[in-house]
Amino acid sequence: MSTPLYVSDEVRALAPGFAHLTVEAHGLTNGPSDGPSAALLDEAARRLVRRLDGRAPQEDPHLAAWRAAYTAFGAKPSRTRNSAEALARRALTDGGLPRINRLVDLYNAISVAHLVPVGGEDLDRIQGGMRLVRAAGDEPFATAAGGAGVIEHPEAGEVVWCDDEGVTCRRWNWRQGVRTRLTEDSVSALFLLERMAPMPLDDLAAAGEELAEALQKSCPGARIEIGGIRTA
Repeated sequence: MSTPLYVSDEVRALAPGFAHLTVEAHGLTNGPSDGPSAALLDEAARRLVRRLDGRAPQEDPHLAAWRAAYTAFGAKPSRTRNSAEALARRALTDGGLPRINRLVDLYNAISVAHLVPVGGEDLDRIQGGMRLVRAAGDEPFATAAGGAGVIEHPEAGEVVWCDDEGVTCRRWNWRQGVRTRLTEDSVSALFLLERMAPMPLDDLAAAGEELAEALQKSCPGARIEIGGIRTA
């Protein structure tokens, strides 16, 4: 993998059951959501319904572990939900999952089907390596509000992903910034799958393999590499 990732000791101490897996892809072709990407999202929602079997998403042991991790760094998990829980809740509503673009639809489908947070970053927009740290509180976070670009800052102690230019995702995997998000013009991407115990590491690996296979099918000419699982 060409993009280094670092998890700080402070985050390791906060969540010793954390592990992550990366999928790096080059030569991608993206574009607007289409029939195949919508079909992936619809099938993921059906898989979710079977998996939950009538339970609420937060009752799943893996999502409950994420709620505990959020509470540990001061977030309120019922108001600030990890990305997998937020997507699962949307998947169960009448409106269903949002259609963003083909690549985002694809990794959102994997997230919902496996109930694992998955993020996608444009490799050409990442500055230096990616780091998972507890924020000082003065780091810049580029986002949008009311249709306009704004710079926000995380709370001190908040767990954030960042690069050399600033925060790329707030509250672990709650809200991605606009600077590194995947757009229809993105050709290289870093996908990050994040797990808490008790999710088996084999299940994390299976989600990564399914993501890589779906990317290869969607973008036959792409070069895709699955990184090893890194545990905290």
